[in-house]
Amino acid sequence: MILAIDIGNTNIVIGCIEDENILFVERISTDVLKTELEYVVQIDAVLDLHEIDKRQISGSIVSSVVPPLNRVIRTAIEKFFGHTPLIVGPGLKTGLNILMDAPATVGADLIVNAVAGMRCYGAPLIMIDMGTATTVSVLDEGKNYVGGMILPGVRVSLDSLVNRTSQLPRIALEVPSKMIGKNTIDCMKGGIIVGQASAMDGIIDRMWEELGYETKVVATGGLAPAVIPSCRHEIIIDNELTLKGLGFIYEKNVSK
Repeated sequence: MILAIDIGNTNIVIGCIEDENILFVERISTDVLKTELEYVVQIDAVLDLHEIDKRQISGSIVSSVVPPLNRVIRTAIEKFFGHTPLIVGPGLKTGLNILMDAPATVGADLIVNAVAGMRCYGAPLIMIDMGTATTVSVLDEGKNYVGGMILPGVRVSLDSLVNRTSQLPRIALEVPSKMIGKNTIDCMKGGIIVGQASAMDGIIDRMWEELGYETKVVATGGLAPAVIPSCRHEIIIDNELTLKGLGFIYEKNVSK
């Protein structure tokens, strides 16, 4: 059994993988001020919640878009489990051909999602990851990672709207009962949720036009279940996509 951790700007996703099966997916808050010991306590609590003994963990792998936490999480794993985790980055085998201006600068989370997308859904494929930022990545017919797009995430958009206006309240991220809102809350829900869904539909159409063919589309991330059902395109929701990718990369780099 391996421990897989994806460090995002807002949340850290933690899961355990056994024989390519994701046993659980949990999220804790990302906090660059926490110490190694505090993360040890949280990881231990997550494992305890799912009745997993730390002695069952034979290895670990970490992807991160928050560099200040890389050493902290690595040290926490070393202290708690007694082994050094793999860190997704240059030097680690992924099997992915990246056709970008600067391949080394592509986010670890995007690489991990692409590895899982190619293995689970094939190519060509568009992958949407809805977190702090919403990212859209593309695998072409030749299974090459050819680029994508980054736009403000749902919660970032909502926070900006609330913080920069005097009378708009914080709202739950829910689909409004009607498209044309009759009150401030429903107007905001429509703008945030349906607005992001419409953006996804439009981006998919334009990417298909540029590629010259249609693709499958898969979405992941904590906010995907709130937005994707409002999209008009057929989009598969796979909240285990990133952890699957981490498992595949671990498998490729560690001999059994």
